[in-house]
Amino acid sequence: MMAAYDFDKIIERRGSGALKTDRLKERYGRDDLLAAWVADMDFATPDFIIDAIKERLNHPIFGYSVEPDDYRPAIIDWEKNLHGWDIKPEWISYIPGIVKGIGMVINVFTKPGDNVVIMPPVYHPFRITTELNGRKVVNIPLIQKENVEYFIDFEKLEQLSEQGGLLIFSNPHNPGGRIWTKEEMVRLAEIAEKKNLLVISDEIHADMPLWGKNHLPYMMSSNQALENSITFCAPSKTFNIPGIVSSFSVIANERIRDKFYGWLKANEFDEAPVFSHIATIAAYRKGNEWRKDLLKYIESNIETTEDFFKRELPEIKVLRPDASFLAWLDCRDLELNQEELVDLFVNHAKVALNDGGMFGKEGEGFMRLNVGMPKESLYKVLERIKDGVNNYRKIKNED
Repeated sequence: MMAAYDFDKIIERRGSGALKTDRLKERYGRDDLLAAWVADMDFATPDFIIDAIKERLNHPIFGYSVEPDDYRPAIIDWEKNLHGWDIKPEWISYIPGIVKGIGMVINVFTKPGDNVVIMPPVYHPFRITTELNGRKVVNIPLIQKENVEYFIDFEKLEQLSEQGGLLIFSNPHNPGGRIWTKEEMVRLAEIAEKKNLLVISDEIHADMPLWGKNHLPYMMSSNQALENSITFCAPSKTFNIPGIVSSFSVIANERIRDKFYGWLKANEFDEAPVFSHIATIAAYRKGNEWRKDLLKYIESNIETTEDFFKRELPEIKVLRPDASFLAWLDCRDLELNQEELVDLFVNHAKVALNDGGMFGKEGEGFMRLNVGMPKESLYKVLERIKDGVNNYRKIKNED
């Protein structure tokens, strides 16, 4: 692909401490797998972020640091230009990671045994963080229509009998990649207010809409959403810097903001490591053209994946995402249970994908493929899947 940036460059990640490659044996039982699972990309972090960090490294003292003057303006301008979202400076706070932020909200706004509503199949830390904090997970599964697209089950949300707690909303949806409509979010906000549910909107993939689609921040959908929610954002997925913890929260409601941000401040969780601010400012001030080129490459990779399975392995169907670099693979036509499906991918295809079952029982029959990699690497993963399925069938037929 000819572009301003080289997304075709192969970078060896083994031995760099990367979770994706250096924990394969621990996670999958073998380390000879091609890694296409955890949601970071195999593209180099863009030069303008690396250069900003190098510039700071030229100063030999790394003492206590303060928030740079341009930190909040950079966030405000980025969100306004990209999403039309008007954010006030006082609405923003650094947080030390979105999953950590979810755990913090759980502890600040609920007590053990309280309800936390999630809508599976969904990002598994929503469930895990809730459970490990001693709260009650309330599952309201998404509805999948015509085996293509996910929708919120508003009827079941309306039927919630207990009042109070939290609702964690994946926007855009992970793993399905759905961008929710304004109408859907308006109705969700109405129900959340009625049921006294504070909404956490995880918008970490918000800056990666594909094929000309537009992401609408949950808080922009209605006044009810604005006044009864906490939004978590980060440049980490878009610019491939999850190792530089750069998350931030946005809260408009003063009462909610004072309670949460007061707790963050009391425990110094609102104070960022020096490179978090630097990376965020560089990404948001200089990164839009890189982001556009990246998304074109991701679109091409998704199309490549779709075409490959249609041609070579039609039993596996790709649910085309509206956003991000994660492809949700519907493998149900292979007619395997989840244990067999994982065994096929790991021990026969020798690829590491995310087990769909980790996103809830509604994810069984699915696998999540990370296509955020050079096209040459993607082809190798796809060919291994094809060969693995064929070998698996041959073995089963011989049995």
